[in-house]
Amino acid sequence: MKTIAHISDLHFGTERPEIAAALQAELHALAPALVVVSGDLTQRARSGQFIAARDYLATLPGPQLVVPGNHDVPLYDVARRFLAPLARYRHFINDDLNPVYDDGDLFVGGLNTARSLTWKSGRISLDQIENLQARLRSSSARFKVVVTHHPFIPPPSKGSPDARIDLVGRAARALTILDSDKVDLLLAGHLHHSYSGDTRTHYPAAHRAIISAQAGTAISSRVRAGDPNGYNRITLDGDTITIEVRTWRDGAFSPLNCMTYHRHETGWSAAHEARPNPLSCQK
Repeated sequence: MKTIAHISDLHFGTERPEIAAALQAELHALAPALVVVSGDLTQRARSGQFIAARDYLATLPGPQLVVPGNHDVPLYDVARRFLAPLARYRHFINDDLNPVYDDGDLFVGGLNTARSLTWKSGRISLDQIENLQARLRSSSARFKVVVTHHPFIPPPSKGSPDARIDLVGRAARALTILDSDKVDLLLAGHLHHSYSGDTRTHYPAAHRAIISAQAGTAISSRVRAGDPNGYNRITLDGDTITIEVRTWRDGAFSPLNCMTYHRHETGWSAAHEARPNPLSCQK
């Protein structure tokens, strides 16, 4: 059994210290196999914000896999934005923009989707797809996970147009590789909204069901209406993926809902609808 703590959108410069401290304590108690951070470590890509993010990550358990987000690219410093968009991220956080973790049982590949030109929107390059494919094919891990900042699927909605959602560019092209190399799970952030689902709901031509899980903003004040601070506690056990969304309420993190997915010949399927109760992930 493996546990992943999936946190996202820390946005240092807008962080809430009490939530940051509580998340730190919770992750140390959890002792996950891996902490995944899916981008937007800073609010405006300033050196002081990167230093704060770096120092905070150093207080969390390891190992860690971190990818940048669009907020980690300068917005108003136009020269730096186009000439050295992720120089500060590489200096303070990690020089590897597409990191990989592989312990033999769990493979996690990170992809940098932040771009200078579009800034808010993200994209996967053809070179990234080719390199990820080579890494996936060299791994014999039972579980294969890919991390981006920008999402592959939009949130469940009633009548809201998908065009407003910043899905990652070249997602369909990337999914042909992720499909053929039997990736199980996609992790992302960006929208400050927690949800999970089957990629085939948005890409019906896909042959396999890959689960896509979004995390909200973990510790920043930039919450969306009706979606408080939170993170995903993900358990990989045999042929089961359990995604527990834990949110900040009444001064502590507690379960909001839980989804369980089971592996089958064509990927993954949901065992049940999300269970919104405090004991949702307890058997």
